[in-house]
Amino acid sequence: MSTPALQLAADHLTVSQLAAEDLTVFGVDPWWLVVIKAVFCFAFLVVTVLIAIVWERKVVAWMQLRIGPNRHGPWGMLQSLADGVKLALKEDLVVTASDKVVFILAPVISAIPAFLAVAVIPFGPADHEISIFGTRTTMQLTDLPVAMLYILAAASVGIYGIVLAGWASGSTYPLLGGVRSAAQMVSYEIAMGLSFAAVFIYSGSMSTSAIVDAQTHTWFVCLLPVSFVIYVISMVGETNRAPFDLPEAEGELVGGFNTEYSSLKFAMFMLAEYINMVTVSAVASILFLGGWRAPWPISAFWAGANHGWWPLLWMIVKIQLLLFFFIWLRGTLPRLRYDQFMKLGWKVLIPVSLVWLVMVATFRALRNKGYSFGTDVLYVGGAVVVLLLLSIVWDMLRKREEPAAAAAEQPAFDPMAGGFPVPPLPGQQLPPVPRRRSRTPESVAAVSAAALKGADEDA
Repeated sequence: MSTPALQLAADHLTVSQLAAEDLTVFGVDPWWLVVIKAVFCFAFLVVTVLIAIVWERKVVAWMQLRIGPNRHGPWGMLQSLADGVKLALKEDLVVTASDKVVFILAPVISAIPAFLAVAVIPFGPADHEISIFGTRTTMQLTDLPVAMLYILAAASVGIYGIVLAGWASGSTYPLLGGVRSAAQMVSYEIAMGLSFAAVFIYSGSMSTSAIVDAQTHTWFVCLLPVSFVIYVISMVGETNRAPFDLPEAEGELVGGFNTEYSSLKFAMFMLAEYINMVTVSAVASILFLGGWRAPWPISAFWAGANHGWWPLLWMIVKIQLLLFFFIWLRGTLPRLRYDQFMKLGWKVLIPVSLVWLVMVATFRALRNKGYSFGTDVLYVGGAVVVLLLLSIVWDMLRKREEPAAAAAEQPAFDPMAGGFPVPPLPGQQLPPVPRRRSRTPESVAAVSAAALKGADEDA
């Protein structure tokens, strides 16, 4: 059999094996073991959030050359617990003009889906390597043939909590924050889903355990670097974190959708945000960083690195490193303007994701046809070059308007159009601000200037 035919048969065998993943190891645990696993997932998220809050305040303080929390507990390590007690003891207010039922349910709707996604996160291999009270089990609560779609669905439900919080508050600024958050999270979920699709094509499965198994030899961050970059940007926008924390832009919206919330309701929104950070970090580890697998230098020299309880350690380390990435961005980058943020999502991430997805699908189809790697690169690289050339030619030949003519065509800007102040449109300019004359009498101004001059001479 020729080499292309062997490669084709191997590819078909690999894809068929991954597509028909064996999930019979899940769903056979006794009820008490399922309860233990569920409690572990809940406790893991809560403890990770408590650590992340202290870590964020410590790291940002270190980046800004100031002292972070250092009063509550040794080295300030109990600061997050103090914050939780403070929030619980604050007065719980419900706005008079709000829709009280929806106002109370909104933080619950936002927090519960954040906990649900961890149910399909694998913390170890999908076999019975570990023993809990004498029962062999997997290091995962459960798995589904469409586990990644389940994670996307859970993240989508969390958007309703933010939107309903802004609408039910009966106030203008929370409503603006809720609308902005809805547009932001929907926009970046599209790019996130497209980055998932490239992983599905390479792994041949939507199961989280099967995706990790497909990275036995090479992590997908090496095979799909564009998808990894798109997902990292999308996960920051999806979680409303700096520099994309526009729904909570304090300088513009006085806190955003949660302006009218206090006490435990506000704490639930804060908890949901940090849990979503942990969830998207775990998903990034599963899709692109090998999941629970040990990094290459360790796995190459230590045969037992991916067995027993050790995979739990590697998974936690990867999640913590990605959480540090969130903190690093907050302490480094300024907040974007909303138009820049939406332009990045709709005009950059989504088109690039679509083009990259077509390239990945073409590459896999050519490999399944038996073409060599060099031929694949030739086809894909040629298509990319052609697209770049066409875009350059179109940019050179399209009709450009002169800036002066374009400015002349713009109507005169009226800042009070419609009876309320409006910002200028692109191409419009604000009228010059009239400057009033100084109200200080000339004699007083002259005496003040002479006194200042005399003081300077004495000095």
